[in-house]
Amino acid sequence: MLKGQVAIVTGASVGLGRAMAFALAEAGACVALASPQTSLLEEAAAQINARCGERRAIAVTTDITQQADCERARDATLQAFGDISILVNNARREQRGPGLPTEGNNFAFWESDPAIWMQAVNVNVSGTFLMTRTVAPHLIARGWGRIVNISTSLDTMQRRHNSPYGVTKAALDAASLIWAADLAGTGVTCNILLPGGMVDTDGTRPSTPQRRTLNVDVMNAALLWLASPESDGHTAERYNGSRWRMDLPATEAARAALEAPVLRTPEPRG
Repeated sequence: MLKGQVAIVTGASVGLGRAMAFALAEAGACVALASPQTSLLEEAAAQINARCGERRAIAVTTDITQQADCERARDATLQAFGDISILVNNARREQRGPGLPTEGNNFAFWESDPAIWMQAVNVNVSGTFLMTRTVAPHLIARGWGRIVNISTSLDTMQRRHNSPYGVTKAALDAASLIWAADLAGTGVTCNILLPGGMVDTDGTRPSTPQRRTLNVDVMNAALLWLASPESDGHTAERYNGSRWRMDLPATEAARAALEAPVLRTPEPRG
């Protein structure tokens, strides 16, 4: 499905990012795994290579808030695989800080730790911008490419005590629509993908009668479609992985998973 394609996946050392990196490789792509967590990253890349074939994945220690790290991830991918055609922006910083309980820094905004707030904004918004800005010129030059930004549910963006995380994801949705408009006519698309609920990323959050959790691979099928030529012409769109229907052809499944963007397309000015 993706043979000959080359992807960079940020936040690929654990959870959703790791699952998506495996899915891309199993669909035929070569994958550069980017994250600051070197040992976990190298372990994931080694497992992909053992499963999918030698030199199908590389690990690149990357802090996306640093321009030099973004450039190193790009250059290492080009050196290893000779191309980049897909960028999956999955890296995120939640609001949890050291020593805080599981519920993290979920306080009223005036009680939030300013340092943690700024870290979340720096990773989720500025870091995603830096990574995308670094890779986009290559995608544009080759005349075809995919940018997939991982977002969250609308209720998460608006939930009480859920800033800065909700704020950063709303900003990323807006950025995705702007970037898609900027890329119009280049052959490069920019779309939004979200899991559609609480994800059991590490096997510690099983579903209960009170709350259903989603499998860590919940976005994989939608991602593979978005990353493939089958999604040509689809840009500035928002897809919910939990709504993907595996019993339908991909085009129909994509239609079922499509959500309205957070922001409406503005009316033309008179």
